[in-house]
Amino acid sequence: MRVILFGGAGYIGAHVALEFLKRGDEIGIFDNLSTGLRENVPGEAKFYKGDILNKEEVAKALSDGWDIAIHLAAFKAAGESMMSPEKYAENNIAGSLNIITGCLKSGCNYFVLSSSAAVYGEPKYIPIDEEHPKDPENYYGFTKLEIERNLEWFSKLKGLRYASLRYFNAAGYDTDGKMTGLEKNPANLLPIIMETAMGMREKIVIFGDDYPTPDGTCIRDYVHVTDLARAHVMASDYIREHDENLIVNLGSENGISVLEMVETAKKITGRNFKSEIGERRKGDPAKLVASSKKAYEKLGWKAEKSDIKTLLESTYKVYLKNEKK
Repeated sequence: MRVILFGGAGYIGAHVALEFLKRGDEIGIFDNLSTGLRENVPGEAKFYKGDILNKEEVAKALSDGWDIAIHLAAFKAAGESMMSPEKYAENNIAGSLNIITGCLKSGCNYFVLSSSAAVYGEPKYIPIDEEHPKDPENYYGFTKLEIERNLEWFSKLKGLRYASLRYFNAAGYDTDGKMTGLEKNPANLLPIIMETAMGMREKIVIFGDDYPTPDGTCIRDYVHVTDLARAHVMASDYIREHDENLIVNLGSENGISVLEMVETAKKITGRNFKSEIGERRKGDPAKLVASSKKAYEKLGWKAEKSDIKTLLESTYKVYLKNEKK
């Protein structure tokens, strides 16, 4: 299979590329390297340096003839999206439409979207399944929902087949040690914890300790990035073999609080870094935990590496490697 990954030099994209390469697929990577890393692009991949906001660059890459497009090029910081919605509107919505329409023009009729549990907003029930109401709490989640809605329409009108993979919290690193590039300006909990542990940050601020959870901090469902990457391969095969669309949650089905993650990280790293409680962050639901039953039923997928120990140890190893460079 010939697969082009938009945003394939980023943290998640690089792991997805690795999974396709493991089974011998041919891949292309399209990335503007604003957050992705050139070192994450494997030598056997065809690399296109370009921006999804540039229709001509997108069209040129797609003209090389690809079986399926994987879209991982959206901005993803929920907090930032509440302060700079125009940035997220342009990149995530307009940029995604450029990829979708470019695919259709080039004859690439299969599409996998890196979506998000942020489409659900504050949970009405736990665990969250795919039928849960969609009411995003932040603008980032809104953009992901809009991309999904556009995919639904383009499927109806143009015959595009797509999979929307609603990640919960991606974390961890490739346990085989092949992926060593650190994220640029990370906004997610685990890399921020590690940057603090390594002395790259003075402290970690926990946003609120007065949520209705056992320790007062937000609870999230963390899923190992390699588990996520496997799901992209499975979903790609599914929509091509069954000629039908797919929307599934990808989560571990377990909740870990922010405080639990911080305290466990201190034990695993042996570094007693500074953490403090700050104000709540706008747009943060108290608890998000997935039901991944549908992903198991449709794909045979389940999280295999998403325990807290593997998440933290695999991340710490990469930060140690980079410290020694």
